[in-house]
Amino acid sequence: MASVTFDHVWKKYGDVVAVQDLNLAIEDQEFLVLVGPSGCGKTTALRCLAGLEEITEGQVLIGDQVVNDVAPKDRDIAMVFQSYALYPHMSVYDNMAFGLKLRKMPKDQIDARVQESAKILGIESLLKRKPKELSGGQRQRVAVGRAIVREPKVFLFDEPLSNLDAKLRVQTRAEISKLHKRLATTFIYVTHDQTEAMTMATRIAVMNKGKLQQLDTPQVLYDHPANLFVAGFIGSPAMNFFNGKVTSEGDALFVDLGTFKVRIPDQDKSLYQDIVGKDIIFGIRPEDIHNPLYAPPGIIAEPVHVKVDVTELMGNEIFLYLVNGEHNFIARVDPRTQAAFGSEMDVVFNMDNYHIFDPSLDPENPRSVAVAKGAA
Repeated sequence: MASVTFDHVWKKYGDVVAVQDLNLAIEDQEFLVLVGPSGCGKTTALRCLAGLEEITEGQVLIGDQVVNDVAPKDRDIAMVFQSYALYPHMSVYDNMAFGLKLRKMPKDQIDARVQESAKILGIESLLKRKPKELSGGQRQRVAVGRAIVREPKVFLFDEPLSNLDAKLRVQTRAEISKLHKRLATTFIYVTHDQTEAMTMATRIAVMNKGKLQQLDTPQVLYDHPANLFVAGFIGSPAMNFFNGKVTSEGDALFVDLGTFKVRIPDQDKSLYQDIVGKDIIFGIRPEDIHNPLYAPPGIIAEPVHVKVDVTELMGNEIFLYLVNGEHNFIARVDPRTQAAFGSEMDVVFNMDNYHIFDPSLDPENPRSVAVAKGAA
């Protein structure tokens, strides 16, 4: 078991920067998820840690040891790949035992480790089968089992659930979380699926264009996104964004969005006095837009008149695609809501939970100015 540190790590392919000045400290026994869109650098960072890619600048440490020049086989890590990477001509038992045989471990120790790992994963009955006789979920368990038998300091997972169907992804996700608690080992997990990240991670590192955008617990990322990218990436459906201005009318502050405006709660006015009159981006999550009839009691509710463009009945909730002037946005509302295509209605924005981003701080990646009290 060990901590992992990326110390000012860069990875370049010619003029292309895949990982840019990555500083990341992963604690012993932590379950850290690297998440971001395709091409953000998350898998490259993982491969640099595994020794499958040579870093351009910086240092990678496992525990207190700098491993830049240590061969992958000597780093005491085990990696689970998206493609399973099983040997098709070998049985499940032999696939799991192969790495230990290469290390010339005694047969009785190999057998004990394979049997124990198979028991942990519930695949004891599959040990004599070949990979072609297994389902996708079973193959993934074998791939995980092959990693477990090595008893490494660090487990690396590179999008291991991508090839599974939706139901099996949910099941396997839970199994990997339980496995982490049982093994009490450092897990580093790469995915583009923010749902996987939110449900599994101790902490999440959000990456985009090779840069670390924010590192924190799932709830803090959800409640306090550092910038527009994180706000839009974490949460499903994504946060709604509106271009507007902060305006002052008498003693009150408003977010003026052109075709409508919402009042900023009085207790939050001091947060935004300095940006009155400036262009901003206003953000609110679909789950914070309610049918007034079923809005949670006690919220600061700002009414907005809308036209219903599309309805999606999800059973336990309804997704409403709404229009107000030039603005198109999504609400997650109570399933008792009566709304039809083309109808008009009022919704309320929960102003206990809203976000304002200032594009002038970083035009390409607007930063959060402040988050209202409801998200604190």
